[in-house]
Amino acid sequence: MSRTTTEGVSTSKARTRLLNTATRIFYTEGIHSVGIDRIIAEAQVTRATLYRHFTGKEQLVLAYLEQADQAIRAQVAAAAADNATPADRIRAIAAGIADNIKSPGFRGCAFLNAAAEYHDPAHPVHQAVLTHRQWFLDTVTDLLAQAGGTPADAAGRHFVMLRDGAMAAGCLFDPELITQTFLDGVEGMLKLRGASAAQK
Repeated sequence: MSRTTTEGVSTSKARTRLLNTATRIFYTEGIHSVGIDRIIAEAQVTRATLYRHFTGKEQLVLAYLEQADQAIRAQVAAAAADNATPADRIRAIAAGIADNIKSPGFRGCAFLNAAAEYHDPAHPVHQAVLTHRQWFLDTVTDLLAQAGGTPADAAGRHFVMLRDGAMAAGCLFDPELITQTFLDGVEGMLKLRGASAAQK
């Protein structure tokens, strides 16, 4: 292996280790409470290595949210690929959210948590949260429109609010109860839209 390739692999591993370490700590403990020095120490890299990959903590936070965004987009894409009908795709998305809430170490929604720490709407972190949430809202609204054959703006907002409530409650109360309530709510929406479409 050439020196350049070896350095490239080493660089990639260091960046991955930094991002994975930051992701774990940011998600479990919050963003503002965690300093760069701790991330460097736990990732076992030098300060120079961190700044070779990220200009500072803000860029590391943005990379953390981008990684979370990509994981959710992949989950939604898998739901769309594995299910034939829009209603079943919505159910699969909801089931993925429920599984996440019931997973060990669940601490709520990474995006809502970040928004709570970055209040300024103009801040890049807040903007990243809004961009992700708009994509998610647009995606479920489109699927709900296909499932019911009618405009679904209100239904899309309803789904997102159900999801947000489940995410917030899921780390405070019995996750089994919370997720079942969430899934029942989604199923009720789909039945209502199906009945409405049948009456057209």
